[in-house]
Amino acid sequence: MFHPTLSSQEVARRGKELYQKSIRAKVETRENIGKIISINVETGDYEIGDDLVETSLRLRSKQTDAALWGERIGFDAVYAVGGTLLRTAQ
Repeated sequence: MFHPTLSSQEVARRGKELYQKSIRAKVETRENIGKIISINVETGDYEIGDDLVETSLRLRSKQTDAALWGERIGFDAVYAVGGTLLRTAQ
């Protein structure tokens, strides 16, 4: 997602790193698999829900200029266009 001071590559790098190192173990539960997580890559705050827009807006209500990264919990992508999502969680 676009941010005025961080490149999209840096937002993605930070988001993936935060998810793997400090968030994944907490959120990859049976009830969360398939849900969307939006992560503020500057603070580590996150929101979980059924919709990327919904989770992003909840984070933006706390910090309007937040650099956000989104993932689908337990899968390799948020959305699949012309393909299938691959499950990464057990």
